Amino acid sequence: MKMWRILVIVAVASAACARVDTKAPATLVISGGTIVTEDASGRIIENGAVAINNDTIVAIDTAAAIAAKYDAREVIDARGQIVMPGLINTHGHAPMVLYRGLGSDLALMDWLTKYIFPAEAKTVSPEFVRVGTKLAALEMIESGTTTFTDMYYFEDDIAAATKESGLRAVLGESVIKFPVADAKTPEEGLARAEKFIQAWKNDALITPAVAPHAPYTLEPETLKAVRALANKYDVPMLIHLAETQDEMKQIADRFHLSPTMYLESLGVWTGRSLGAHAVWVNDEDMATLTKRGVGLAHNPESNMKLASGVAPVQKWIDHGIHAGLGTDGAASNNDLDMFEAIRQAAFLHKLSSNDPRAMPASLAIELATRRGAEALGMGNKIGSLEVGKQADVITISLGSARQTPLYEPLGQIAFVTHGDDVRNTIVAGRVLMKDRRVLTLNSADVIRDARAMADKVRAAIK
Repeated sequence: MKMWRILVIVAVASAACARVDTKAPATLVISGGTIVTEDASGRIIENGAVAINNDTIVAIDTAAAIAAKYDAREVIDARGQIVMPGLINTHGHAPMVLYRGLGSDLALMDWLTKYIFPAEAKTVSPEFVRVGTKLAALEMIESGTTTFTDMYYFEDDIAAATKESGLRAVLGESVIKFPVADAKTPEEGLARAEKFIQAWKNDALITPAVAPHAPYTLEPETLKAVRALANKYDVPMLIHLAETQDEMKQIADRFHLSPTMYLESLGVWTGRSLGAHAVWVNDEDMATLTKRGVGLAHNPESNMKLASGVAPVQKWIDHGIHAGLGTDGAASNNDLDMFEAIRQAAFLHKLSSNDPRAMPASLAIELATRRGAEALGMGNKIGSLEVGKQADVITISLGSARQTPLYEPLGQIAFVTHGDDVRNTIVAGRVLMKDRRVLTLNSADVIRDARAMADKVRAAIK
């Protein structure tokens, strides 16, 4: 071969290599789906793609633009799917999936005192919470939740099981005034909470918290001590708040204040805080919660099942409160499917206000994504698909009869989608479920262990 031909071939090959070398690296690209970003502008991209490098989103664009710019180690083909942020469950009790269906058709106080508290006294243990948390994690991964909030006992065991599953979580060690499985006194509960916070403070996926159960199950000095502990380590405080009229009456009879203002009088809101339920809050309460930057978790299914009332969520938002969405524990819901929570939130507020425009699909989805992240104080990190945020992403299959046809993505997500439509679940760039197969947990083992534990619960409560 003549020298000039060789030189031409070498030059062409070098140019081709140079073009390849100009592509940026990506550990994962999700390509071809309808991208629902849930960013502040509500951007939706048809035939789009999300490029991820390690745990971070590095680009969102059309599939063609991402393919031209990024050299992906792994590609998930999302054609025929919606790609959106992973859902954020802002209130729950993960191990209580093992009490699913225990004591139906009761008001909250009857349900707690006649069924749940007695069952917990006989059955809660480190093994119980590990088994229950893995079952909850499996259900959440399969239904598109990527971040959840928890209040329970033996929270260090819950954290270990959550870490194994690959989910992101805000986990609160509970403090309550009567003896429970992991602490015989509130002081012991506080000491346990501090050790838990110290052990998990710098974890990439687990945010430790302290969780006083409720204003009516703790004495004032303990509530003050809980706030001091949370502030000492700059971690969240999680608490049930103004859930029922019974709670309102208990606090009013004893302290002549609403639960919100009672906690304000103790200085409990002076730090990172999330209140769950807030069904019975008035304008003064909401003004205080806004001033203190308290996030609130709306739990429509649990509130409906227990007939606790309808939280004034639109008023929360009008006051400037950061509002999220939660399932509560599966014992009072009875599932952890956040798509059900989205739909029921929308339906509840339309019905209760007699206004079909109330709680539109867009707002219900925001509560489960961007707004939920803000309620947890994590809005700069998760809740939307944006460059620089953590790569917590799910894809929803549109291939079933129920998902056909598709006219408008937000309406499809809010009013059509169920958890079992989720095809892929990714947290911090790690694929936890691919094509409906969970990769981080052995599903058969998790379900076998949960059924065995349920037999123990059944025997204990006879």
